[in-house]
Amino acid sequence: MNFYDKITGNDMTRQQKEFNKRLSVLPTEYQDAWNKINSEIWQYSNLTGRNLMPILDGILNLFEEGFSDGLSIQEIVGDDLDVFVASVTSAEGAKSYRDKLRQQLNNAVAKKLLK
Repeated sequence: MNFYDKITGNDMTRQQKEFNKRLSVLPTEYQDAWNKINSEIWQYSNLTGRNLMPILDGILNLFEEGFSDGLSIQEIVGDDLDVFVASVTSAEGAKSYRDKLRQQLNNAVAKKLLK
């Protein structure tokens, strides 16, 4: 990745376009679930969001495999998309903004207690 792509985020834009192309061949229920997941998952991003690209790729791979196996979207992600997003991101080690703030608070308290 060159410097320009890193600064402007062009690499992520290209990946999102690739994801959308792959998604366009899937049924509407898969696309709707993807849009909801894609909007919810960004709370787990780091400053740039690059940590989410492999996670999104994995989710899309899961969708493609599920579709080829004839599974419905509920069989793949379950009934609650928020729970699915939280479990996938926590398994990959991504932290939400709330988790980051909690860690900062814990560190500050520990620092004060050690004085």
